[in-house]
Amino acid sequence: HNMLHAPVEGVPARGRGWHWRKPGALAAIPPPEISMGRCQPPLCCSQSPQGSVDCPNLEFEYGDADSHGAELGELYSYTEEPELSSNRRCFEEDFHAQVQGRRWLELDGARQKAYVMRLLDGLEVVNRDKRLRVARAILYLAQGVFGDCDNEGDVLHWSRHNCFLLYQLGTFTAFLELLNMEIDNSQACSSALRKPAISLADSTELRVLLSVMYLMVESIRVEQDTDPPEWKSCRETFRMELSFPVHTEEPFALLLFTMVTKFCSGHAPHFPMRKVLLLLWKVLLFTLGGFEALQELKVRKREELGLPPLPEDSIQVMRSMRAASPPTCSIELGEQQQQKRGGHRSRRPLVKQDSLDMYNERDPFKNEEGGVDEEENDDVDSGLEGELDLMERDAVLAAMPAQRLPIERVSFPKGLPWAPKVRQKDIEHFLEASRNKFIGFTLGQDTETLIGLPRPIHESVKTLKQHKYVSISDIQIRNEEELEKCPMSLGEEEVQETPCEVLYRAMLYNLPQYMIALLKILLAAAPTSKAKTDSINILADVLPEEMPITVLQSMKLGIDVNRHKEIIVKSISASLLLLLKHFKLNHIYQFEYVSQHLVFANCIPLILKFFNQNIMSYITAKNSISVLDYPHCTVCDLPELTAESLEAGDNNQFCWRNLFSCINLLRILNKLTKWKHSRTMMLVVFKSAPILKRALKVKQAMMQLYILKLLKIQTKYLGRQWRKSNMKTMSAIYQKVRHRMNDDWAYGNDIDARPWDFQAEECTLRANIEAFNSRRYDKPQDSEFAPVDNCLQSVLGQRLELPKDFHYSYELWLEREVFSQPIRWEELLHYQ
Repeated sequence: HNMLHAPVEGVPARGRGWHWRKPGALAAIPPPEISMGRCQPPLCCSQSPQGSVDCPNLEFEYGDADSHGAELGELYSYTEEPELSSNRRCFEEDFHAQVQGRRWLELDGARQKAYVMRLLDGLEVVNRDKRLRVARAILYLAQGVFGDCDNEGDVLHWSRHNCFLLYQLGTFTAFLELLNMEIDNSQACSSALRKPAISLADSTELRVLLSVMYLMVESIRVEQDTDPPEWKSCRETFRMELSFPVHTEEPFALLLFTMVTKFCSGHAPHFPMRKVLLLLWKVLLFTLGGFEALQELKVRKREELGLPPLPEDSIQVMRSMRAASPPTCSIELGEQQQQKRGGHRSRRPLVKQDSLDMYNERDPFKNEEGGVDEEENDDVDSGLEGELDLMERDAVLAAMPAQRLPIERVSFPKGLPWAPKVRQKDIEHFLEASRNKFIGFTLGQDTETLIGLPRPIHESVKTLKQHKYVSISDIQIRNEEELEKCPMSLGEEEVQETPCEVLYRAMLYNLPQYMIALLKILLAAAPTSKAKTDSINILADVLPEEMPITVLQSMKLGIDVNRHKEIIVKSISASLLLLLKHFKLNHIYQFEYVSQHLVFANCIPLILKFFNQNIMSYITAKNSISVLDYPHCTVCDLPELTAESLEAGDNNQFCWRNLFSCINLLRILNKLTKWKHSRTMMLVVFKSAPILKRALKVKQAMMQLYILKLLKIQTKYLGRQWRKSNMKTMSAIYQKVRHRMNDDWAYGNDIDARPWDFQAEECTLRANIEAFNSRRYDKPQDSEFAPVDNCLQSVLGQRLELPKDFHYSYELWLEREVFSQPIRWEELLHYQ
């Protein structure tokens, strides 16, 4: 078997009375070793000598990608910095030989086109070194001819200008052919396999080709108001070319997926994975569309299906939400509790409950204890008592005269941010329970007949129907059931050829391997992963040929390696999220197919392992050297680097890419577990609650929202004691997460919380997915439902298209296929 097909017996059975086993599933990674014992208290953002915690609000705006300059800068490692001057030298030597006394910026459009065409002719030469020099000259053009520019803005401007020019002259197609040649270069693969240590030098040609292609995709993808009309038409043409291949049978993204799996299988360890993954992410973002385009597509699709419009724009709602204060650190709370135990505990006056609620409403996480979860400490009574003491203290403050309270400390919520939703299934369950109680029998899925039910039940059903939400997925599942029942009468399904549909059809048969490969690389790049001998080496395109010999060089390489891993996590998390969201909109079973293979490959414990660290330190990490970032390093004089300047890092409040990655991974985890009780139980079994609670310390509204969603779906399984100990978290869930009417998430009395055959749930889903894939994509040429011609005269009279050279080998074909084959007349008896 291939290395990617390592069999696994599924996630280990843990917990009490619940087992998750998937025999014969594919596993990308072993279940990450998440600590099941006492979790270490996380470090706070900053802590004063008095013990107060300061976690500032993070001014972060989530989007498809970072700024244009930052995205281009992350393509290069700091180890590649000397190659920028090599690219410039290759261009200037050739350019000055062809154009005397002129600069590139001074040439008119016609002369620029003529020079680029001459460069493209140079890519056809047989000599490998000459081809590389020409490719470097083209890369220098795509990088913005920084030798002629005075500032970063000019570099980015000319980079976009040159990328559009290169695309118009067919550069991308030429580089695609060269990339295919390099992928199939067996000599480079065997050379890399023989080396004990792989460095940058082993992937020089690939890095140059991928850099040019990335710069073209990213520069053309980004829209600006000042773009001329011909650039806009170029953008649409390029998008169509990448989405619907003309010269090849597969989209460009599939070639990149193939490179990823070839790298993970060990056949091509020299592939520069960071550049491949960044290019893959940007190609998916360009061809499928970003989050705002996805929202527009969703609105348009609901209109086509005749569904009511969405109750709100989720992107705008999340942008308007504000972060809540994080829980108090466990260390600080422990000191407070020790002081209380040491001193005399006086009785406090009782106050009205509504006063307590009014004060606590302003800050759902205020003074919530963080270290006495049920998973972390069996003796919860003391922690609960401590929390009640803190609540009583808040109540006393709330009961004080109004003039003594700071005005800004009490703020009343204007309303819940999300409109509540109700599924058809919820209405059916409610009516079934009501009919059983008041009438004694049920009417199946009938939600209209209310005879015999009390008036309040009528009002309840009316309210539920007012908030009823029918998703696109519900319609798709219903249509799929009808197609399975009546394949003849309903006929062929009309499948729209969208970029998403083309990509899924191309990925279908190797999709498990693609998901496994991405998760393997994500595991190797995770900051919590320990170096193991069997793990893949993702540092091939960052390690120099000569290892550092000074402390400064070692520090610089250490920062470069950490930055390299962060960029890989960012690109994989964004790519997986884009695939999940677009496949879900295109067809629910495409999304479920990808999700199920991610779950079988242990994606859920992998993400939990990623968050089982000091997330605040990860988000505020300073693994960057701003003076070495492109395009700054190309136009500014580099100051002398010292160990002190490297340690100080930049002045940014947080690292954009790390916060972006964390939100993406949380969104993926939500996608995998939503409405899936078996996967929700995996969150419980792997003790995700304390891990997620610690991540709430990051004061960013969107990140907190997805953490609270993950906590909400598992509260009914965590037990009554956990809910009592975490009332502030429960309050935050109520304030920030969408409500589902009749969802008994806070009390655990729902029927879905009872013991369940979780394996049967996944097996049923898998059977539905296989039926969908088989019906839509495994169509044989001669279907069993096609009419059969039984007339001998008609069959023999049909004209068959024969190849042009058939008459040359006709006699040989007769001898081999007719005369030399014995006729078994007795076999005719079997068909009578």
